[in-house]
Amino acid sequence: MIAREWKCRLPVEKYDEFIPYLHSTGVEDSMKVNGYMGYEIRKRCFMGKVEVTLITYWNDMDSIKGFAGDDLWTARLYPEDMKYDLDSDGFVLHYEVVDGRMN
Repeated sequence: MIAREWKCRLPVEKYDEFIPYLHSTGVEDSMKVNGYMGYEIRKRCFMGKVEVTLITYWNDMDSIKGFAGDDLWTARLYPEDMKYDLDSDGFVLHYEVVDGRMN
C-alpha cells in the first residue's frame, strides 16, 4: 500500500469552508480511481494559519497514475483553490506503508 501526502496552509477563518471543498475535489476524484483505498485529513495550527494534510491510500504507484497522471510528484491543484488563500505545496510525497494499526 502507498500513502500519498499533500499539504497546504490557509487562514484560520477559511478552514471550515475549505474542508467540504477538499472533499468535493481531491477526495471525490481519488475515490473514482481503481486502486484507491481511503484517505485521512489532518490539521494543525501553525504560525497563525491552519496546515491541512491530505493523505490518500492506494494499492500501488500505478493506481496513483489514474489520479495524478504521469507526473506522480506534482500536486494536483484545482482552479478554485486560490479562493481559500492556499499556500499549497506544489509537490506530494509517497510512502510505502509497511505496518500500522488503529483501534
